[in-house]
Amino acid sequence: MHAVVTPEELRAAIRNVPDFPQPGIQFKDITPLLAEARLLSGCISQLAGTHERGSIDVVAGIDARGFLFSSAVAVQLGAGLVPVRKKGKLPYRTLEESYSLEYGQNTLSIHVDAIRPGQRVLLVDDVLATGGTAAATIALIKRLGGILVEVAFVIELGFLNGRSRLPGAAVRSLVVY
Repeated sequence: MHAVVTPEELRAAIRNVPDFPQPGIQFKDITPLLAEARLLSGCISQLAGTHERGSIDVVAGIDARGFLFSSAVAVQLGAGLVPVRKKGKLPYRTLEESYSLEYGQNTLSIHVDAIRPGQRVLLVDDVLATGGTAAATIALIKRLGGILVEVAFVIELGFLNGRSRLPGAAVRSLVVY
């Protein structure tokens, strides 16, 4: 049984690190949350949401901190796990999707056989910031024929308006700044 935790408890466990990785950035450090078994368990349960065991075929997790949460959510829901990685990190044939960052461009990849057409997909990641990473991942899911059920984040930086880059997606965040 998973612990019940409140958004306030999760927020209190997320450490703010000023000027990381560069000056002016207020990094949201989830490692204190990960270190507390009760908080981690409750966070996983909340990310799984109201989805019943068996209602999701695969959980997609985004490189790298999204893996920490998506694998546990997949186990809880009785679903498979699909890793979405940075270009060049997956060993088999891949589809790729590039997206813009505030400071350049990045490319994500997914195995060509990671999601079968019609599979129900829950996308899980640690942070929704500008939405570029999630939008690229959603594009990959759709290119493979997956049905995106929901996107769940531990943290949302609401002031960056990342949701606007995810039109038509059901988006849920546990803690919003």
